[in-house]
Amino acid sequence: MAVPTAVQAHIIQSGTGGFGSGFEHPLTGPDHFLAMFTVGLWGAQIGGRSIWTLPVAFPLIMVLGGVAGIAGLPLPGVEIGIALSIIALGLAVACAWRPAEWIALLLIAVFAICHGYAHGAELPNAADPADFAIGFVIATGMIHLLGIGVGLVLGKPFGGRLSQALGGLIAVGGIYFLVA
Repeated sequence: MAVPTAVQAHIIQSGTGGFGSGFEHPLTGPDHFLAMFTVGLWGAQIGGRSIWTLPVAFPLIMVLGGVAGIAGLPLPGVEIGIALSIIALGLAVACAWRPAEWIALLLIAVFAICHGYAHGAELPNAADPADFAIGFVIATGMIHLLGIGVGLVLGKPFGGRLSQALGGLIAVGGIYFLVA
């Protein structure tokens, strides 16, 4: 597969792929961590209902992507979509983009499908998909909460410029995953 090696780190290596593997993966996969953290950060930056709708929608839609991956449905470009999710979300924060909530949710949905699909497609045969998904969703929620917290703390000082700077750094990280 002709995709960056930094983004090909999705095959579940630890254990049998159950709850522990699902919980561990977004915490130890830097591409997933950055995207999920930035969903929370962006939700906090947008404010209003987006502070909770984006972080709630992401894991729910991610599960749908996981089911599609387990079912073996074709979805080309998933790994590139994951890298692009980091770039796009980082840029959204860096530019302090506050779109209508439905637009933000639509963007989040596309990226959530990519993240979920990557894991569903590569889940080991011995794995329990339900246990893996539960672990993955719980860890994802925790990362979203961390992003929200950081966004709320950094969103006030210097007119939100610290959040924007962090978004820029995250976008650069996404570029690394795209080209490395």
